[in-house]
Amino acid sequence: MNIPFSPPYIDKDVLDEVLDTLQSGWITTGPKVKALEKLSAEIAGVQQALCINSWTSGAMLVMKWLGIKEGDEVIMPAYTYAATALAVLHAGAKPVMVDVLDDFTINPEAVRKAITPATKAVITVDIAGWPCDYNSIKKVLKEEVDKFVPANEVQQKLERPLLMADAAHSFGAVYYNKPASLAADITVFSLHAVKNITTAEGGVIALNLSTPFDNEAVYKWMRLNAMNGQTADALTKTQKGNWRYDIVSDGLKINLTDVCAAIGLAQMRKYKTKLLPDRKRIFNHYSRFFATKDWAIVPPAINTERESSYHLYLLRIRGVTEVQRDKIIQLVADAGAAVNVHFVPLPMLTLFREMGYEIANYPVAFDNYHNEISLPIYSQLTDEQCTFIEEQIEKAYNAVVK
Repeated sequence: MNIPFSPPYIDKDVLDEVLDTLQSGWITTGPKVKALEKLSAEIAGVQQALCINSWTSGAMLVMKWLGIKEGDEVIMPAYTYAATALAVLHAGAKPVMVDVLDDFTINPEAVRKAITPATKAVITVDIAGWPCDYNSIKKVLKEEVDKFVPANEVQQKLERPLLMADAAHSFGAVYYNKPASLAADITVFSLHAVKNITTAEGGVIALNLSTPFDNEAVYKWMRLNAMNGQTADALTKTQKGNWRYDIVSDGLKINLTDVCAAIGLAQMRKYKTKLLPDRKRIFNHYSRFFATKDWAIVPPAINTERESSYHLYLLRIRGVTEVQRDKIIQLVADAGAAVNVHFVPLPMLTLFREMGYEIANYPVAFDNYHNEISLPIYSQLTDEQCTFIEEQIEKAYNAVVK
């Protein structure tokens, strides 16, 4: 077999939606982006959602709105993709990395210990689609509120650090019977090519700010600042005689295009009825097999509080070293099945290591990483292919360890 890791889901509906966009004569930010924002907001359970060209730029825009500046600190897990920390660095702030729990999510008590008067935000990461323990994190922020020192009007309204969810993996995840995106102040999704929903490149900012914030007003601010701070977008300017515009802020240029939005729009319309159920089917197929193996640590999927979006299957191999794990991956790849690792903890990467972060300070992150193998999940994956992957993992384990 030849099983790729994460091909995009492109069916006739996607092709038709993209063709419709191309034939419409409107290919940049326009009606398809608006439609995708509306549908994203509905699934996320929020009133306002803004589409942008990547998760990273979305996070940067959120921090711009928050007024993050040099000297500020943003707490985040050491176990995440580099974009989480890079967005903070681009905002001029310091990423404060803390350790994670055994389920890969940020440790609330580690967050508590990391809070200082310089803390302006906490970024949680729903690894593989599994939501963080948001209630515990919010409890920590409430109990440590005396440490918070606001530096502008937005921060004064918040009265505590912003809770922002890095939900790059968790579109469709559930927390206490509601969309997990309702657990944070602001949630940023990724629509990258390998995500549950894709626009090739893209992202969504879901706004869930409580009183005294007006989420519609925040949406308008973010939309303006996602388009160079320009008062009239390109679609508005096409109206006869309506050419005049102004630049009212030092905005970014991070808008999503209609061509890209068309891909995501066609996928999102069948997300709850097909794409998400397919992912759950595959996840459960793996779990039924690996739950019978004493050498396998099965990842969480659902309990009374949370349900995953089934983005990835983070299998862990009990007792193996990093070298052994890599040998297993190679044997499985040689057999024709692509598997992966999510992620190399940030302190192990050159950029962050040279900034002074040390993996020894994040023992759980390393323990989770060194024996982790990510198995593919996507709608096109058949039960026969799942069985093949499972068999090759077991065969490789026996060859390397036994």
